[in-house]
Amino acid sequence: MIRKWSFSPYIDTKAVVRKIESESALLPYFSHQDGKYTYRMNERTRVYGLGEQIRGINKRGWVYESYCADDPIHTEEKRSLYGAHNFILVDAGKDERFLAFFDYPAKIRFDIGYTDSDIIQVTPENDRLDLYLIEGGTLKEIIREFRSLIGRSYLPPFFAFGYGQSRWGYVKEEDIREAVSKHREAGIPLDTVYLDIDYMEDFQDFTVNKVRFPDLKALSAELKEQGIRLIPIIDAAVKVREGYSVYDEGKEKGYFCKDENGEEFVTAVWPGRSVLPDFLNEDASRWFGNQYQTLTDMGIEGFWNDMNEPALFYSDKGLKTAFEKIKTFEGKNLEVYDYFNARNVFPSLSNSKEDYTAFYHRTPEGVFNHNDVHNLYGFNMTRSASEALQRIRGQRFLLFSRASYIGAHRYGGVWTGDNHAWWSHILQSIRQMPSLNMCGFLYTGSDIGGFGGDCTRDLLLRWLSFAIFTPLMRNHSAVGTRRQEAYSFGDTEDFRDIITLRYRLLPYLYSEFMKAALKNDLYFSPLSFVYEDDEIAAEVEDQLMVGEALMIAPVYTQNVSGRMVYLPEEMTMVRMHKGEISIEELKQGHHYIHIPLSDVVFFIRKGFAIPLCDPADCTDKLDYATIQLIGTSDSYELYRDDGVSLKASLENVRIISNSRERS
Repeated sequence: MIRKWSFSPYIDTKAVVRKIESESALLPYFSHQDGKYTYRMNERTRVYGLGEQIRGINKRGWVYESYCADDPIHTEEKRSLYGAHNFILVDAGKDERFLAFFDYPAKIRFDIGYTDSDIIQVTPENDRLDLYLIEGGTLKEIIREFRSLIGRSYLPPFFAFGYGQSRWGYVKEEDIREAVSKHREAGIPLDTVYLDIDYMEDFQDFTVNKVRFPDLKALSAELKEQGIRLIPIIDAAVKVREGYSVYDEGKEKGYFCKDENGEEFVTAVWPGRSVLPDFLNEDASRWFGNQYQTLTDMGIEGFWNDMNEPALFYSDKGLKTAFEKIKTFEGKNLEVYDYFNARNVFPSLSNSKEDYTAFYHRTPEGVFNHNDVHNLYGFNMTRSASEALQRIRGQRFLLFSRASYIGAHRYGGVWTGDNHAWWSHILQSIRQMPSLNMCGFLYTGSDIGGFGGDCTRDLLLRWLSFAIFTPLMRNHSAVGTRRQEAYSFGDTEDFRDIITLRYRLLPYLYSEFMKAALKNDLYFSPLSFVYEDDEIAAEVEDQLMVGEALMIAPVYTQNVSGRMVYLPEEMTMVRMHKGEISIEELKQGHHYIHIPLSDVVFFIRKGFAIPLCDPADCTDKLDYATIQLIGTSDSYELYRDDGVSLKASLENVRIISNSRERS
């Protein structure tokens, strides 16, 4: 029953946790039969967890699969997204609360009241796993124990909390300069600009197209003088091309994944025929991580890792089979099922199980078929980059990934992948944030405005009004979609006011993030985690606690001028209108809050205060001497450090008030 996947490492702690070593130890929670772990829920049982997934914060009523999936269409019927986060927090009442973590790197199915509305059934593909149970206490206490087991969250540099602009379609230096100048001309703060795949030479990792970006080092230095960092993308696969140094060296040293015959497994992504670095091989992982120095030597201070589920467009073998199969339909009268089969020949090539079972990893534990350790691939790419950047830079760096597994939160953040310009995806992002926080991914956010599809002015404003509270705040869109930079919709005043508010809030947001990371706590919490005795709060999934003091209730519906908000206690309502802040005290209960597109509204708990500072056009220029507290307390525990040191401590917390600073 037990098999330790030691290349999925965890930090040893003194957490109050039971590693299940026998069948009897599963009781009273799970029964175990035929490879399935079964738990019976009561009528009020709520189930949290699973990190990056679709549907609600309470996961009851659907079936989910943990299997890192390159799927850009995030709709309710899906079962897998980019991350595999195999934990559930079961709340059956104060007398029965527990967290179950299934440490298992292959596909595992969580049927949470889908087949039988009262049954949780967890089914791994085989029964070689480690199961941990954490029991008792409040919901937050259980999460803290879990987080102490899996290790401290990644700490980004302070500039990473600024606003970022990205687009697949910035293909030359002039595009970057235009984006920067238009933000500055409109008075819209900006800290980062992202480079998608077009900055590379023929989509080859760690190369720069010298025609479109003739001097990336000079461009990086030029932008940094304006308080802006360039953040390039790195993809998982390496182009097959003799003379390309990364490919030549990796091939010579045997660092790419092999097929059953010991030959390089050849797949394809953006550059066409490609090979996959074997990130589960320690030497290969260290070698790939060292390649990042090519770009850090040009002044680059951060990266985003992509396509690392890994995404496979096709393989040599699969493409050959597809062409052979399509020929069998030639000249036929394609009736409905023949037509469906013919239509699906080429789409079925992508990310096929046949390809995922066709290559192998050489690990410290021996040779493993990829399918058996699939969920560890993106995890180990992030680890490879993170450990290398610590060696190279010796200070904090921005790093986030698309694919992830529990444990990857120690090395970088995540973004939620290829979402769409859909109103429903604002709500999806709201619901994903606390679930990702539960398993340590604090530095996270979604593509503001949606990656795919055409954004509208009102959608972007509403999305920004939520995203000013997410640690990763990036506007990103796909080539071929409508331009959605904050200056792309005519009048920029509302966009400027909302993004400026993010910078005014940064003393609070950064403090709460760092305290959550250092205390193994949550940055985003469901209301039910704070107001455990409030049955209404337990069912509210479109409002979140941000840190200890603040509650948000974003608008995510088109053509409305406000929304109903539930206040579990008396709170101070804070409204930003046309750049001005006003406050109003509200009683506990339900309230309809008028929220025009130009406004941002949030709430401060009774007995708390939050710090606001004067705005700036980038994080480098924020002046903490301008901080003033708003709320019903006269003090706040402010965390402040240099924003770059790898070492961080709660010793950097000091109590501040509007009148003086206290130790």
